[in-house]
Amino acid sequence: MTSQSEALIESEKKILPTFLLCFLFGIFGLHRFYVGKIGTGILHLLTLGCLGLWTLVDLIVIIVGAFTDKSGRKLKSWT
Repeated sequence: MTSQSEALIESEKKILPTFLLCFLFGIFGLHRFYVGKIGTGILHLLTLGCLGLWTLVDLIVIIVGAFTDKSGRKLKSWT
């Protein structure tokens, strides 16, 4: 669990590369590997993004700015 102050810190990962990886290679989970979520990246890879449904949800979460890195910090900067 992350602390309140750690969650307020912006992630060093960017939204644009995360979005592009999800859009182009979402069923393989590359966007999750990029942000450091190795465990869910492997699950994404093995289930092919739950046949695309999980990938679609991730795309929406990335676009609205709620996607987080492995430390729970939100991706806020596009570039």
